[in-house]
Amino acid sequence: MKKIFRAAAMAALMVATAGVWAQETTLVVNSWGGAYEKLHKQLVFEPFEKANNVKIKVVTVYSADTLAQLRAQKANPQYDVVHFSGGQEVIAAREGLLAPIKPAELSNGKDLYPFATEGMARGEGPVHLVTAVGLLFNEKKVPKAPTSWMDLWDKSYGDHLVLTDLSNSFGLLGFLMMNQVSGGSIENTKPGLNKVGELLNRSVIISSTPEIQQNFAQNDAWLAPFSQDYAYVIRKSGQPVKFMIPKEGAPAVYFTANLVANRPNQALAKKLIDFELSPEVQAAFAREMRYSPTNKKTQLTSDVASEVVYGDAVRSLVRFDPVAVDKVRNNLVEDWKKLIAK
Repeated sequence: MKKIFRAAAMAALMVATAGVWAQETTLVVNSWGGAYEKLHKQLVFEPFEKANNVKIKVVTVYSADTLAQLRAQKANPQYDVVHFSGGQEVIAAREGLLAPIKPAELSNGKDLYPFATEGMARGEGPVHLVTAVGLLFNEKKVPKAPTSWMDLWDKSYGDHLVLTDLSNSFGLLGFLMMNQVSGGSIENTKPGLNKVGELLNRSVIISSTPEIQQNFAQNDAWLAPFSQDYAYVIRKSGQPVKFMIPKEGAPAVYFTANLVANRPNQALAKKLIDFELSPEVQAAFAREMRYSPTNKKTQLTSDVASEVVYGDAVRSLVRFDPVAVDKVRNNLVEDWKKLIAK
């Protein structure tokens, strides 16, 4: 009878242990849906699952909502790794929602560009991909290829301009750069608003990313501030659209991979983040979607390298302080709405 009891107890213990093991080998991460998430799964999550005998549960949720969920779940977080694209990692780290990572804990840490690791000292995750916001132009129709943000005010481009609403991250960054070259700052956006006001009778204002493609395809757009990855999407659709970095530099969207605090599988989660930083993964993202790599050892073919910010060109990237931007965002959007309503 005792042997039967012990056998039953041992079986129960094995079942319980198996349940814990299964839980500990499941990582919960977020991605952003669409073509990006499909590629994220193909290039990162699925190979990592096979190589590490782990299950990755992917939750489709954008950056702002991810931050809100982390705050709501602070006492019992559900994510192991979170990806941000709007600077939310700065806020999340300050609020203790992220677990710091030291570059030395990542095998690829030593090979990252300095900008990709500078936030790690503040508890943020590393930057694993970048897309720059510069100028898109129809190379067959523009009277000359643009070289500067100030070319937006060159009347030789006529009324073939496209501007993006500030509700869109690319629109916000593009405006902040236009404001900067007009003499403004994050705290003083009047110069930019005044200068953009001069363009309103020559431009179409869009609010969503797909609309940029529609305007180049259907509405005879020639010039628009927008992102390098989407220039590639438009060109694949058959439009002769090129991307260029203005001489004053280009603001960039930094994609970060962050370790969530107070989760049990942090060693494995770090390994996943490290995998995203590998030259092979970053080269694949550049090839498939024209995102810029942050690992200096990433090798790109000449055709891909010519269409992304790469190598020494990363020094031209401009990053506006996400916390400072967040403080002025609401008032700026209200001022913008008033401007375009005139």
